[in-house]
Amino acid sequence: MSRHVAIVTDSTAYLPQPAMERHGITSVPLTVVLGDQALEEGTEISARSLAEALQKRRSVTTSRPSPRQFAETYRALAEQGADGIVSLHLSSEFSGTYDAAVLAAREAPVPVEVVDTGMVAMALGFCALAAAETAESGGSAEDAVAAARARAEVTSAYFYVDTLDYLRRGGRIGAAQALFGSALAVKPLLQLHEGRIESLEKVRTASRALARLEEIVTERTGRNPVDIAVHHLAAPERAATLAARLRERVPGLGELHVSEVGAVIGAHTGPGLLGVVVSSR
Repeated sequence: MSRHVAIVTDSTAYLPQPAMERHGITSVPLTVVLGDQALEEGTEISARSLAEALQKRRSVTTSRPSPRQFAETYRALAEQGADGIVSLHLSSEFSGTYDAAVLAAREAPVPVEVVDTGMVAMALGFCALAAAETAESGGSAEDAVAAARARAEVTSAYFYVDTLDYLRRGGRIGAAQALFGSALAVKPLLQLHEGRIESLEKVRTASRALARLEEIVTERTGRNPVDIAVHHLAAPERAATLAARLRERVPGLGELHVSEVGAVIGAHTGPGLLGVVVSSR
């Protein structure tokens, strides 16, 4: 068996499956609890089913992977020949996933570097890709961690939601902020900042909010070389339109990924989500 550094992430990275297979990235799933059913993200519940449940106001919660799941993953990778593992996860402000990975790493048969990237969705995915590419070129676990952290430093995420209510229910924003937005019929634009969701701008109509999201991305990318991911939940037409506009307006565009978020992020944002992740190359 060849010696190598294995890369692990979690299911909220929303990496395209071909990219995961090409780079040998392993994903540990989070869980969505729908009523009395606990379902693994990515395999046992689809984004469409999640959106329908939210629209019917069914009870939806999420939970982290268990330390045992991480332990089993680390053990399997060691048995496959990994002599080191880099485990990259969504912001610890959103989930206990990082903590579960840290607990499992203490008992792993090979050294495991666990990283709280402060990211989520393809902002996390781009970090995992950077780590995998470094490992593939012969870099050490420390090199792969450095590459992931460097990519996180030049990655931003902006998103629009139809309502702040789902974020309020999940404790991702305060009740006062959600009530303020609802009372004024404000359409919020949000950003990921230091691992937390923060208000970016408040716009009066959905059409203006989506136009402004496009403007923000094009203004902040300029002519720099960047990779972009456009995410949505139950809004494929919006996502396709925005992606086409960004393809026209971002001269330094490299890779452009368009995908529906999974059930874990969707549970906290609600149908209508439109997000853009921008990562400098």
